[in-house]
Parts: sequence; C-alpha cells; structure tokens
Amino acid sequence: MILVTGGLGMIGAQTARALVELGEEVVVTAYRRTEVPSFLAGRVVVETLDVTDREALFALGKRYAVTGIVHLAGTIPGEDAVDYFRTDLTGLLNALDAARAWGVRRFAVASSLGVYLGRPEIPWHEELALVNVEYPHLIIAFKKAVEPLVTHSLQGTGVQPVLLRIGGTWGPLMDPESPFNPIPACVSALRRGEKPRPVYAGDGGDNTYAPDTGRAIALLMTAPTLQHDIYNISNGRRTTNREVADALQSAFPDADLDVIPGRQSGPGDDPYLDITRLTTETGFTPEYDVPTALTHYLTWRTTNRR
Repeated sequence: MILVTGGLGMIGAQTARALVELGEEVVVTAYRRTEVPSFLAGRVVVETLDVTDREALFALGKRYAVTGIVHLAGTIPGEDAVDYFRTDLTGLLNALDAARAWGVRRFAVASSLGVYLGRPEIPWHEELALVNVEYPHLIIAFKKAVEPLVTHSLQGTGVQPVLLRIGGTWGPLMDPESPFNPIPACVSALRRGEKPRPVYAGDGGDNTYAPDTGRAIALLMTAPTLQHDIYNISNGRRTTNREVADALQSAFPDADLDVIPGRQSGPGDDPYLDITRLTTETGFTPEYDVPTALTHYLTWRTTNRR
C-alpha cells in the first residue's frame, strides 16, 4: 500500500488515482481539505490527520502495510515565514521518520522547477548545478532546502529518495483564483462573462495538466528500478499564452480576449523542464495538450467549484 500525504489536493489526488489505476492500494491523508473528489470516491482509503501530529501519522503504520510514501502535504505561507517553515518542516521530518521506521521502498517528495532559477540554459535538466539566488516565493525556498534534507535523512536506510521537481501544474481541484497558474482564473472569468486580464502572446513556460503530473509520479513510485534520485515532472514542452488563448477562444467563441503580440520582456524563451530522464526510465508520455486539457477541465468545472 502506498501512502500519499496531502492526497486530496490537486496533485495528490491525481497521483492517488494514477496509483490505483496501476493496481496499487492507496491510503491518503487529508487535513484542511477533506472532500473526496468523485474520481477517488470508494477507490482509496482516506485518513483525516495533520502530518505534523507524529503520533497520528505513525498510527497509520499499525493499520496499513505501507510500502511507499509520496509526501505532498504542505501549507500556504502566511505573514510569518518562520511559522510556515516550522509547520512544513515538522510534517516532512515526521514523514521521513515514518519511512525509516516502516522500511518503505521509496520516499517521494515534492520539490519545484523553481530550484533551477538562475540557470540560463533552456530547457532545465536534472544535471544542472543549482545556484544561489533570491527566490520569489517562500515555497520555492523551502522546496530547495527539502532536497538535501531528504537525501541525507535517508542515506544508508535502504529507502530510496525520489525528489520530484514538479513543473507548472494546473487542473481539477486547483484554487480557481490561484496566483500560481492563470488558466483556472481565466476560465472562471469567462464563465462569469467577464474579460480576463491582457496577456502577451509569446510569454509562457512550463505548463502541465494535473492528471499528467499525477501519472508521472505514480510511474516513478511503481517502476521496478530507478537510476536516479531526482526527476523533472512535466509534459516536457514550453506552452505559450497564444496556445492557451486559442484554446480558450475555441471553447468560448464570443469571448473578448486581449492577446498582445510579442513578449512582455522582449526576445527570448521562458524556461521549461526537460523530461528525458523521466520518459526513459518510466515510459511516461503526456496524455494532454492544451486543447484536450482545457476541454477536460471545463467539463469538470461544470459540476465542481474548483
């Protein structure tokens, strides 16, 4: 059985679904969000607990034979950075302790494409050395710190660390007004009959639909062997605002979309993730392009708030 912490969040739920479809039994933890999405109902075991509660987390090991952990539970930073770091670090350390105590096969943890910031090479690949830069968000700073914490904590334990450098992901269960991806908010505005904010056609970057992200993680957890500890999670291509706008215009023919030619910051390319390592070792290929992802998402939003 595989444990997915934060398993009712956007990426966690899609990871749990993909694991089930690969024949795995799955238990997910949930704390703030406890509503089970329709695509998981009756297919996974749901445990309501806070991963910062070590006793509650360890109790799972008495009820289930956990063989792998995907640690995706996390919080959104508030005004106090130390409070955010303390909360998410406590959850991480509890999960690492559990992985070692239970002797699981693999421990996967969410990192971020943001750890590559400062590297001029495009696309970003796993062999690039990370550089010290000022990160634009506390979450990215924490994710970069997570990587050495996990690898050192599991060294010599027999538990294989899997660091998931997750690219820009959006889809069902994402906050419709999330600042991390503009597509859900744009869809919400169009459904309300409002005009979305203007965008530059040539801007864009790494942009992956959540079911593809979840399936990639599930394949890494179930692969017979893995040759590395770090994997980029993405569809492996750059998506432009023009592609997104064209798909939105097709779905909302009467929409007035303001797409400005060119790029806001001038000539160049926005970064995206190379997934050669992922595809070579797991056979992963993305199932969704922008139009099919948008069609799927619009169908989802007709009966779901987020």
